[in-house]
Amino acid sequence: MLQSRLDSYFLEANRHIELMQDAFKAIGRVLPINSYDELGDLEKFAINALIFRFSKLQDLLGAKIFRSYLEFSDFNVGGISFFDILKELEKEGVVDIDNWSEFRVLRNRVAHDYPQDEEEIVQSIELILKKSKELIMISRKLEDKFNEIKLKRERDN
Repeated sequence: MLQSRLDSYFLEANRHIELMQDAFKAIGRVLPINSYDELGDLEKFAINALIFRFSKLQDLLGAKIFRSYLEFSDFNVGGISFFDILKELEKEGVVDIDNWSEFRVLRNRVAHDYPQDEEEIVQSIELILKKSKELIMISRKLEDKFNEIKLKRERDN
């Protein structure tokens, strides 16, 4: 049950990643970005899609995958805080707590209040591009660890 739920979560995560990578391709044609206003409609659409998928992937990881993965790996998650979950994942080399905090701040910054200053807009886009790649690496690292546990259990049975 838990394994199939995690399989489903990782399918969803990979769909977000695939769409993020499509957005990277569209944005990559205009890098480095000097002015948001000079971008074409396709690039602006791709940036907004990237922001949306970044948020969805981060939510999926934080709200569902992290806790489920630890539970699947036989870690007792009953009654522990999200911070404790992050600490355990940091011990496993999956996520850096400070980095995760930066993801949340960035997501809130771009999701709720798009900057008005041209320079701030360009900086936010560059940061989203960088942090999106890091978020994808976290998801893939966690999925690899999950698959290793599944394989080991299959061999042991």
